[in-house]
Amino acid sequence: MVAIPDQLCWELIKGNHAFLKKKNGHSKRSGKVSFSTEPGNLTSLNMFKYSGLANSKAVDVLIDDENRAQLYTKTASKCATQPKKSKVVSNINKDFRRAESVIMKKTVDNFYRRDLKAAALGKYTKVYQANRRAKGITKPVPTKKGRGTN
Repeated sequence: MVAIPDQLCWELIKGNHAFLKKKNGHSKRSGKVSFSTEPGNLTSLNMFKYSGLANSKAVDVLIDDENRAQLYTKTASKCATQPKKSKVVSNINKDFRRAESVIMKKTVDNFYRRDLKAAALGKYTKVYQANRRAKGITKPVPTKKGRGTN
């Protein structure tokens, strides 16, 4: 595998790759939206900033088969030519405060993709809330129907 700059890799794959999901808008106002389902993409948007394929450093919050959260980080240099060894998966199925500190230590405090801090914490928050609702610890938020009186 030849090492190429991240920006060149993005220019080659941004319009067409296996994980790309294109949604065409029905009007001029709604426009076209491109989503991506690749591992390492926090927001599922097809953008260079969030791409797990084009960036040599990538962060993601994944869910395993038992609905536990995992922090996925892609190693930058050691195993760049060996894709199976080039990822590190850390379990973060702790209480919210401890899991937040693990995410901060692995990304921000380690100078590893500090720009993705808000997206990583936001995605973990949604995973944590969904798991609490699934276990029955928290009740789901009722949907608003009608205009209401208050």
